[in-house]
Amino acid sequence: MIRNFIIKQDFFKRKTLVVAKDLLGKYLVRKLNGNIIREKITEVEAYVGPHDLACHSSRGRTPRCEPMFMEAGTIYVYFTYGMHWMLNIVTENSCGAAVLIRGTEDVSGPARLTKKFQIDKSLNGKKLGKKSGLWIEDGEKVSPKKIIRTPRIRISYSGEIWTNKPYRFILKD
Repeated sequence: MIRNFIIKQDFFKRKTLVVAKDLLGKYLVRKLNGNIIREKITEVEAYVGPHDLACHSSRGRTPRCEPMFMEAGTIYVYFTYGMHWMLNIVTENSCGAAVLIRGTEDVSGPARLTKKFQIDKSLNGKKLGKKSGLWIEDGEKVSPKKIIRTPRIRISYSGEIWTNKPYRFILKD
């Protein structure tokens, strides 16, 4: 049996684009009612801080995005389209940056992911770890050749410059 180690908080203190790429191949793990869900992360998007007009923190510090200004490794969960939860992990300590977890090996799309992992606002503002029941475990080291970079999805409101930034990272099969 392979033992996967829980990723420490220092991993998330680095630059958001580095963290985003390095999350590919790691495992998202959820423990709920004694059951474990563990899947390899295959798709993420980086939101690099208040200067990034696609990032929630670009609109200022509000109750909704307050977790983005907490310590790296904090969970930021928000509700969108009146029906879906989105899972983000705060990066770069208290600066308003985060990585959106968009998909795993068996789940395509951030709304499907949060549904499968039973992620909702109850996790918002908590730290990744066994105490919260949600954490990231080490996985395979991914070669840069296996990473596809594309623009982020559904952020046209942020303007052409930010819409075209290649801040979405996908692990090739």
